[in-house]
Amino acid sequence: MNKNIHENHEVICIRFTGDSGDGMQLTGDRLAKLSAIMGNDVLTLADFPAEIRAPAGSLHGISGYQMTIGSNNVFTSGDAVDILIAMNPAALKTNLKFVKKGGTLILNKSSFTTRNLEKAKYTQNPLDDNSLESYRIIAIEITKLTRESLKDSSLGMKNKDRCKNFFALGVVCWLLSRNIDSTIKWISEKFKNKELIIEANQTTLKSGYNFGYSNQLFSLNIPIKKNINKSGKYRYINGNSAIALSLVCASYKSNRKLFLGSYPITPATDILHELSNLKQFNVTTYQAEDEIAAIGSSIGAAFAGSLAVTTTSGPGLALKSELINLAVMTELPLVIINVQRAGPSTGLPTKTEQSDLLQSLWGRNGESPIVVLAPSSPSDCFDVTYEASRIACKYMTPVIVLSDGYLANGSESWKIPKLDELSEIITPPTPKLSDGEQFLPNKRFSSTLSRAWVSPGNKGFEHRIGGLESDEAGRVSYDGIYHQKMVDIRQDKINGIAREIKPLKIFGSAKGKILILGWGSTFGAIRQAVKNINSDLVSHCHLRFINPLPIDLKSILFSFKKILIPENNLGQLAIKIKSEHTVEIESFPKVQGSPFLVSEIELKIRSLL
Repeated sequence: MNKNIHENHEVICIRFTGDSGDGMQLTGDRLAKLSAIMGNDVLTLADFPAEIRAPAGSLHGISGYQMTIGSNNVFTSGDAVDILIAMNPAALKTNLKFVKKGGTLILNKSSFTTRNLEKAKYTQNPLDDNSLESYRIIAIEITKLTRESLKDSSLGMKNKDRCKNFFALGVVCWLLSRNIDSTIKWISEKFKNKELIIEANQTTLKSGYNFGYSNQLFSLNIPIKKNINKSGKYRYINGNSAIALSLVCASYKSNRKLFLGSYPITPATDILHELSNLKQFNVTTYQAEDEIAAIGSSIGAAFAGSLAVTTTSGPGLALKSELINLAVMTELPLVIINVQRAGPSTGLPTKTEQSDLLQSLWGRNGESPIVVLAPSSPSDCFDVTYEASRIACKYMTPVIVLSDGYLANGSESWKIPKLDELSEIITPPTPKLSDGEQFLPNKRFSSTLSRAWVSPGNKGFEHRIGGLESDEAGRVSYDGIYHQKMVDIRQDKINGIAREIKPLKIFGSAKGKILILGWGSTFGAIRQAVKNINSDLVSHCHLRFINPLPIDLKSILFSFKKILIPENNLGQLAIKIKSEHTVEIESFPKVQGSPFLVSEIELKIRSLL
């Protein structure tokens, strides 16, 4: 095992793998939550196939859940795995590449049958042929021991075998010095009113924990230090949940109802699920028949005065483009959450990518400026979504939030903010009319260039808006000169938001040889790589606002000899930067359905140095 794990106990990377029906996501998530409860920093990566249920034991049906658990500032879910738990030969074969040499393999020996070895394309049993001699092998009859621990249970054999993930969790909990009492309680809550399932899972968890203790599988168990620098109240959260909670807070602070019009699509659907359970907070959720109807309903809700939201992924964003244009033309506040996945078309629906940036910036007809923001971590999804809501309401504009599959399904510890610490959601004031004065729906407020947000039903403020160009009074206009004026105003309004953007923070020197410029979920890998390089020649700057770009970005870019931009696409931010600034850009693309490894970025930096 990694030497520093035994000596320092500061950080460890673990990966659970098995068939999609083996409960790897549930087991991994539980260990991560347990570690967060104990005061560790945690960051996770959910890795699952697109198939709902591939054939058991097949290579393409393997599901994985990886996490890094540490005592301080965990930036990624980990490059190389210290401990791999593989529930069958296919899980071992597809995931061995992630394990560092000298790492530990906890293998379900019961599953290494001739049939399963054939499914995994093994010609020999890797437990017998010395092919794993570079690793520490702990082969446990997990399935057999699970059945033995449940020999007195009236559950059928199939349901007994489904409990084996809790045996594995018990072993790992002993290894990492995790107390299992809270998990025993959690099982009762998770499987409420299913007494046989509750008893079986609790029994199996205890059996796995006791097995690790009784057999002394390792020279010592591995307590990971708590983060003693943490203060405040924390919870464990993933990106989609952070977005949902942020929208509820924004609704409360704006004193407006929250409306979500959405159509289910991976990996954004959980936002719809979560908000549908929060109706008590003045939340209305509408599952539409398609993407177009979803955003149409949200635009209608915005016109009616609600804080309106629509959620989707790349293919859905393409379908919504026409009605995003309608929101731009009518100047209605609308928050559009795009949880990006690998494309084009259906692509790799369960894998992550950052390939919707250009679509978000320019993927509409006509001159259609829009605000685009991107969170950098699962917990940052809360802050960015809240900021998007504030900007949408203040400037009367649609705002796109570019999350992605890595952030949506990844989880980490999050410090819960206090409501009074959140800024008020500013909305354009309703104009005061003197007797006989006509309401002009397209009249501008000079400070923001936004128009008023007046809900239907207010006497004296009757108005109409639509997709055709209209004058100040809302009358349809075909005048070319006026159209030019309105196009310029809408663009100037978006450009003006840059005045509100806080100065960019630079990690490292304010000038030098290389600046690593990133956006979105590349944050953790870039930051850790720059920390590892530990050179005054390399700095890191990360963008939250992609349109408009921060005002001080230009001076920062010109303070470095070379700009390196790592992206999970073919260089889309690089195109945006080159279109506005004449600086030397080195694009570093990756489109493999997986986030950057720290080692990949570190190697690229060293090659430039």
